[in-house]
Amino acid sequence: MLKKCLASFLLLWACVLPSQAKTLQIGLDVSCVPFMIQKGNTLTGFDVEIWRAIAKKLDLEYNFQPMEFSGVIPGLQTRNLDVAVASLTINEKRKKIVEFSDPYYDAGLSALTRIEDKDKYNSLEALKGAKIAVKIGTSAVDFLKKNGITENITYYPNDDNMYLALKTHRVNAVVYDTPNLRYFAKVGGEGKVAVATDLVSDEQYGIAFPKGSKLVHDVNRALKEIREDGTYDAIYEEWFGSPSK
Repeated sequence: MLKKCLASFLLLWACVLPSQAKTLQIGLDVSCVPFMIQKGNTLTGFDVEIWRAIAKKLDLEYNFQPMEFSGVIPGLQTRNLDVAVASLTINEKRKKIVEFSDPYYDAGLSALTRIEDKDKYNSLEALKGAKIAVKIGTSAVDFLKKNGITENITYYPNDDNMYLALKTHRVNAVVYDTPNLRYFAKVGGEGKVAVATDLVSDEQYGIAFPKGSKLVHDVNRALKEIREDGTYDAIYEEWFGSPSK
């Protein structure tokens, strides 16, 4: 009887241990500054540091997998990724195919223009006559379609391509997430671009998982803990200047 119990225990341990020791694959949007920034072999940025804080709370092993934004959700669907911390807007369309954590960032959509066009494209109505750049797979794509803007849209794989198109006069405006546009205008815009108008203010980012993931509950608990102990505000202040309330 003792041998049977010991054998059963060892079998159970063998089944549990690989799951506990699994190294998670964490998807990041490679071009989403300041949420992910690569400096040589070092990764940093708001999304990166938020995940590091969560993983520390949960004692998780993980590898970051930077990729184009368009590959993030497919990576979760195929389970090549266990988690995506990629400035993903929580919406009903995405919730049908992936799981989301509680929100970790209040975002929105805005339009970025060249400085001389700031007053020309300062409303949704004005954008209907503009050449617009959007990033493939982002919520900006659905937002424009929902508001009847389907012509003169050019789709780009990453942030850099969109901003270059604006600077070189190939498009009149970039419609994208507000924090990214404001950061670029401040850090990389060289005084030549400006956020012309805020289009949506009630979007929120969530950490995403494959459907049925058991990590969601634990990540939500850790996310709550880093908000309560001040870690979240410290990371926010590092990247955006003042704590989010």
